[in-house]
Amino acid sequence: MGEPHFHWYLPTSGDGREVIGALQSAGVIGTASAHRAPSLDYLTLVAKTAEQLGFEAVLTPTGTWCADAWITTAALIPQTSRLKFLVAFRPGLITPTLAAQQAATFAQLSGGRVALNVVTGGDAEEQARFGDRLSKTERYARTDEFLQVIRKAWTGQPSDFSGKYYDVTGAMVLPAPSPVPEVFFGGASDAAREVAAKNVDTYLTWTEPPAAVGELIDDLRLRAEKYDRKLTFGIRAHVITRDTHEQAWAEARNLLSRMDPAIIELARARLAQGESEGQRRQLELNADRDNLEVYPGLWAGYGLVRPGAGTALVGSHAEVADLIEQYRAVGVDHFILSGQPHIEEAYWFGEGVLPLVSRR
Repeated sequence: MGEPHFHWYLPTSGDGREVIGALQSAGVIGTASAHRAPSLDYLTLVAKTAEQLGFEAVLTPTGTWCADAWITTAALIPQTSRLKFLVAFRPGLITPTLAAQQAATFAQLSGGRVALNVVTGGDAEEQARFGDRLSKTERYARTDEFLQVIRKAWTGQPSDFSGKYYDVTGAMVLPAPSPVPEVFFGGASDAAREVAAKNVDTYLTWTEPPAAVGELIDDLRLRAEKYDRKLTFGIRAHVITRDTHEQAWAEARNLLSRMDPAIIELARARLAQGESEGQRRQLELNADRDNLEVYPGLWAGYGLVRPGAGTALVGSHAEVADLIEQYRAVGVDHFILSGQPHIEEAYWFGEGVLPLVSRR
């Protein structure tokens, strides 16, 4: 078990003290509280906070309700000095050779401070918004080819590839990035797991109880062995940590009390229509609204109204550190965390939990 990696989140759809945004009342599911607009000035504050507290990277999301991840993070390169940028993007919306070139350019301009979070997409409506009408199975098959082309292009040697979705001749990136950017990837379906086992560096999952995460990790390790590969593993979670157990859970209850029951119903109905296996698993965790603590210290309240990561690590600093150790024990290396609001919650975690984890 190596050293853990802690990352924060860049709220490019806005930030605030609420879990949901005003647009949700109009049926737009996926927007966060936006009392703080995602201006360059504000996102710079979040990035500088994460860097000051010792987080390794910030994850920048992708989708309709987010600012473009490439442009946003490129603007933050000169505002930071050590922080890495974990840039999320969807394969298929740009060519793999261009994506390889963008990542290599970013690495060159930032001094190697970039990693990729490849998001295949689990919502047909969202994909259609960008002109992508392939089925879920086809999207993962395309992602497989996409990642093969990127890997070949990063060698700096002309490479050919002929597949169902891509046919490239002499693909390469000059100068070749050194080191090559790490590739993060998530997906709970069988097709997603095979793509991960074959192509990526770090497999990401949304947070479930440790035993369930451990089962995913064990499965991915076995699949990777077929390709003579080894992966590292990460989870994506929210966090609510305070000086005491009572203070942390009081904040969770406050967040829940401000969620409109009508919006909860709307969100759950909308999210249930998606194709994502990971989203289905998150919805299962919050099915019983009277019992949202699905595991000691793991609260599924976020997933009542938010797509994607729907759980939070909740408790005193020592309790959250203990829960992190449990995930470490089942094989988790990377923790990509967030909170409401992102600056304040980063300080609670960075000053309260990180020192405890470091001492252990």
